[in-house]
Amino acid sequence: MQYRKFGRTGVEVSALGFGCMRFPLIQRDGEERVDEEQAAAMLRYGIDHGLNYVDTAYPYLNGKCEAAVGRALQDGYREKVYLATKSPVWLLKEEEDFDRILEEQLERLQTEYIDFYLLHALDQERFENIVLNMRLLDHLEAAKAAGKIRHIGFSFHDSFEVFKKIVDYYSGWEFCQIQYNYADTEHQAGRKGLQYAASKGLGVVIMEPLRGGKLAAPATHLADVFPKERTPVEWGLDFLWNQPEVSLVLSGMNSMKQVEDNLSYASRSAAGMLDTSSEEMYRKAGEIFNTMALVKCTHCEYCLPCPSGLNIPEIFSIYNQSATDGMDVARKKYALLDKKADECIRCRRCEKACPQHIGVSAMMLDIGEELEA
Repeated sequence: MQYRKFGRTGVEVSALGFGCMRFPLIQRDGEERVDEEQAAAMLRYGIDHGLNYVDTAYPYLNGKCEAAVGRALQDGYREKVYLATKSPVWLLKEEEDFDRILEEQLERLQTEYIDFYLLHALDQERFENIVLNMRLLDHLEAAKAAGKIRHIGFSFHDSFEVFKKIVDYYSGWEFCQIQYNYADTEHQAGRKGLQYAASKGLGVVIMEPLRGGKLAAPATHLADVFPKERTPVEWGLDFLWNQPEVSLVLSGMNSMKQVEDNLSYASRSAAGMLDTSSEEMYRKAGEIFNTMALVKCTHCEYCLPCPSGLNIPEIFSIYNQSATDGMDVARKKYALLDKKADECIRCRRCEKACPQHIGVSAMMLDIGEELEA
């Protein structure tokens, strides 16, 4: 495993971090649950092979992820890792909720402290109307002084201008987490945000390095951009590790094969590992992907459950497939869905939760018209 300095924290983290949002799931008693046996085996295998950063969050996997992580980190594994989780700022109705949820997270994770604690999915509205109005920065500092958290950060989904504003507002930030990959260099915080945060001494954690898996198994005309000596996954991760401003790349792994492969790729990683000729290759690949991606959904599932029972990410995935495999293929897959886009009731609950700020209700109207034709 290769290790990198994590901003000004004095900590060194593994180049690869384990993102737990995509733990494998099983059906049991009519309910979808975390496959804890497989998840623990994967997580412990990664730690045994040098991975030392584990990322989860309060709402992941219908609120079941933190407890699953806490159980997986028993038998001495908690002491081997830096544990990160997030405060769900959109669920806070009053200041006291911050401390109540933090205590609940400590209990779920079976730990006395959280190494890296983030305010989750900040954008301009949440920062101004929740973080500042509820004095959450004061609560973070109090929790740090009490030894319940060790490092303060935030994850982010908005424009670079908003990102810069949040970074500059508070001198106590120690790290941040941004969405970044070769298709998202100008999206959200983007490359400018990565470089700005690093210039301020912040550790930078990368999420969605493969765009919700879409860069892992790309369409043929995108895959053909890359030489065959590496897999599309490795090319995607190498793009990030090549940049010295990147402290850590999170991967949401859901099989042991993915863990093994990503550990292998991480062991070969280094800043400056690619030659300058690769820049044009990645630019072209990003351009092709963004031409294909009709809806910029990363399949994070924050929009679920839908009150109407729609599988919103799956509908978007099928719609995007119309750009790569043709409308006939997409329509055949769409026809197999139990719930169709035209059953959307326009409640906009999903739009409030979507970190990509997708206008879901309007998109469902358009998708229904196109895929039902």
